[in-house]
Amino acid sequence: MPKHSTQTEELSTPHWATLETWLRLRMQECVQAVVEDEVTEFLGRAKSVRRVAVDAVVGYRNGHGKPRRLALTSGTITVKRPRVRGLEEQFASRALPLFVRRTEEVGALLPELYLHGLAQGDFELALRGLLGDGAPLSTASIARLRTKWQLAYEAWAQRPLASQDLVYLWADGLYVKAGLEKEKAALLVVIGAFADGHKEVLAVTPGFRESTESWAAVLRDLKARGLTAPQLVIADGHLGLWAALRAVWPAAAEQRCWNHKILNVLDKFPKTRQAEARALLTAIPYAPTRAEAEQRRNAFGKRYRRWYPQAVAILENDWERLVGFYGFPKEHWKHLRTTNVVESPFAAVRLRTTAAKRFKKVENATALIWRLLQVAEGRFRQLNASNLLPEVAKGKRCVDGEFPKELNRKAA
Repeated sequence: MPKHSTQTEELSTPHWATLETWLRLRMQECVQAVVEDEVTEFLGRAKSVRRVAVDAVVGYRNGHGKPRRLALTSGTITVKRPRVRGLEEQFASRALPLFVRRTEEVGALLPELYLHGLAQGDFELALRGLLGDGAPLSTASIARLRTKWQLAYEAWAQRPLASQDLVYLWADGLYVKAGLEKEKAALLVVIGAFADGHKEVLAVTPGFRESTESWAAVLRDLKARGLTAPQLVIADGHLGLWAALRAVWPAAAEQRCWNHKILNVLDKFPKTRQAEARALLTAIPYAPTRAEAEQRRNAFGKRYRRWYPQAVAILENDWERLVGFYGFPKEHWKHLRTTNVVESPFAAVRLRTTAAKRFKKVENATALIWRLLQVAEGRFRQLNASNLLPEVAKGKRCVDGEFPKELNRKAA
């Protein structure tokens, strides 16, 4: 039996040794079939069938173009684009657009690999290991992709923002360990939640985390591009954001992140007492009412003031900003007590920024980290009880998480 017949027989049914190749071939056949079906749908007739209807599309099949490699996250396949001649309008495939060589998911891999620590020259080797030797990638194509990210970031940073009502806004700073930076430069990141419930990254800007001027520039830019004032801003207590907020959006309510506050308090305890103190601290923001939260705070102070006065003072400091969330629907409290909305996508980025020492300046890392946050944005969940957001957007306030009864009657 000829050798090629044996290989074909081996790939006709899956075996462990050939499973990857078998799956890739089935996927290749599937994509090819989809493209062929698109032509049939467009022309209104199958292959080798004559045009019968008077109003049928004028045109005919004319073989295939050169085989094209398409990189998927599961490997690289080869597809031939059908050629159609004699058309009044050009045939455009929805499944396989012109000039596309990789899926969006493969494009999303690239910034992650870069931040994992791969130098640009290592991309091709790493991606070929993931996507197969036939992957249509090269060092030059990846360099072009980085340039494309930079241009996309610059356009994104200037986009208008006047189309929707902003309800909540979270802000935090991400440190980037750039090699030549003498000061602790950061990326200032802002995420907003809108009246329809969706969350969106609004700003990724180089600056200084504790600088009022840096944060004021970010907020003024958002305002100038049409963003409405948020009803509540959630951020860490040590940011320069708060003074900037009073200058740009003075009417916005404020909420300090409980996670940061708890860590600051525990820092004043010896490690042997931290577990006990943490249990009491974490119970405070979960009190069902503001009055109960204050009672729990007072009980904590009574227990530890004598031995750890600094810890108690830190807890009591800036208390009004710690209980701002009680003025909003209790269904939203899990989103409002902390900056986790920002911290969650940051977690993946922070693990990778040690590799960012290759960047001479923090600005050089901005487009790549923005691209990674854009990938994360696609996985953002809507806020709970998003049906309540339009009322909050109108400036309605709650008492211990409940709208006043007269508002509830009107809503009913």
